[in-house]
Amino acid sequence: MLGRIVGVFGIKGWVKLKSYTRPPEAVFGYSPWGLGLETGWQRKAVLDAQAKGNGLIAKLEGIDDRDMAGTLVGSDIAVARTELPQAEQGAVYWADLVGCTVINHVGVDFGKITSLMETGANDVMVVNNGRERLIPYIEEVIESVDLDTRSIRVRWDEDF
Repeated sequence: MLGRIVGVFGIKGWVKLKSYTRPPEAVFGYSPWGLGLETGWQRKAVLDAQAKGNGLIAKLEGIDDRDMAGTLVGSDIAVARTELPQAEQGAVYWADLVGCTVINHVGVDFGKITSLMETGANDVMVVNNGRERLIPYIEEVIESVDLDTRSIRVRWDEDF
């Protein structure tokens, strides 16, 4: 997911969005967007986009008034994986981590990553095997990431 449409802006079909990219304006570098609507995924080209105050707004193809823009509120914004640039050396996309098994340094299986979140201080893996754990995704905790075996080794006590 690159972001989410969170509101409408003006009367000419512009939408407000929350970006999950770093920096937030990087979401504008992708087009078309796949929009996750109740009826399924729909592709829309980004015709114009800009930072506005503390937020971001965009004008999408075929969305010409406030009512049409309103039908998109709550939609996730995504692009095809093939449209993303190769991850830099030592970096991974969060989407690649979801579903990976997390095992600690002594072999305790914490379960699978269900999601990740940004806390401001660091990124956190949400890991679940019937019990949800929040494990920081930081150098001091992560021993290794093996996307081929879909496993992550961590220095993390099972009592945490």
